[in-house]
Amino acid sequence: MVQERTNHMKYLPDMEVIESNIMDKVIQSMNGYNKDKYTDGDVKSALQKDTLTPEDFAALLSPVALNYLEEMAKRAKIETNKHFGNSIYLFTPLYISNYCENHCIYCGFNCYNKINRSSLDFDEIENEMKAIAKTGLQEILILTGESRSKSDVKYIGEACKIARKHFKVIGIEVYPMNTDEYAYLHKCGVDYVTVFQETYDTDKYEALHLKGHKRVFPYRFNTQERAILAGMRGIGLAALLGLGDFRKDAFATGMHGYLLQKKYPHVEISFSCPRLRPIVNDSTINPKDVHEKQLLQVICAYRIFMPFVNITISTRERAEFRDNIIKIAATKISAGVKVDIGSHDIENEDSKGDGQFEISDARNVDEVYDAIIEKGLQPVMSDYIYV
Repeated sequence: MVQERTNHMKYLPDMEVIESNIMDKVIQSMNGYNKDKYTDGDVKSALQKDTLTPEDFAALLSPVALNYLEEMAKRAKIETNKHFGNSIYLFTPLYISNYCENHCIYCGFNCYNKINRSSLDFDEIENEMKAIAKTGLQEILILTGESRSKSDVKYIGEACKIARKHFKVIGIEVYPMNTDEYAYLHKCGVDYVTVFQETYDTDKYEALHLKGHKRVFPYRFNTQERAILAGMRGIGLAALLGLGDFRKDAFATGMHGYLLQKKYPHVEISFSCPRLRPIVNDSTINPKDVHEKQLLQVICAYRIFMPFVNITISTRERAEFRDNIIKIAATKISAGVKVDIGSHDIENEDSKGDGQFEISDARNVDEVYDAIIEKGLQPVMSDYIYV
């Protein structure tokens, strides 16, 4: 096993290198972040400002800021209403393959985890998408495990072409690609690319990712920028909270989005806020010190720092928490989620492959839609129109 481990900071031959200094700036900022230096005065000062600096954002992520969570929630709600009104966007993920060539010790798809593996053929993808479209959803997020041999770029592109027949907005969350590959997928109908950096701590990243292309930290970090250069109109960023110091990871995620927005002001930035969840064959995985109170702090800090970004709340969280956070700061929520392979088409008795993690909120689209209405908010199925 040890001899297979490559330098996690060195690009492999097939990986495109782009000219960018954003990674260095983010890592430098994160390494200089001292969460314990901030005072009550720093937090109060940040909450009084119309526009926050990165230093203000850091203060809102500090432990002392937990004492001001109610004030943060009130400010976050004001910013959300100002930029999004009462709109909450709905989507669902569709997993079309769970083959993976990486060994990431926290992930259910990792290549050494003994799970049922499968990929959907194009007829099965069509049937899954038809079933999802019948619920009224108009946005879909297509996901695969990270295996180029089992889910190559052409396979993903064909799935996106099928999706374009049924949905108005298409996102992908697959393995990182080169710019020309993202340009091809953009022509196939993809609107946005989401990639979780997992953790921005390079040492922790090296310890968690033991094998595969995903082991190469800088290539993964620059994924969103390559997608932007390929013409994608939107990108999504996230750290998987609980893998490392969640405050540092949240700060790095925010800085990553902040610097990309400054460099590419036309691009739509989105944050996701996933926490660790149990996986097949390991029910002990959990986010440890990232409880709902801390998660609320992170989400509110994102909203106050970058008030115009979409923030997605995952089905990794309880229904009650999700219903409450959309009243405060989250603007995008998944519904009718199934993480198994081939589990949306009700004509199939069983799914074809195991899921990546356990979800907490298994409500269908109608139930989530009704919950949004009950909160006095407006469910929105699509935020984009092609002309």
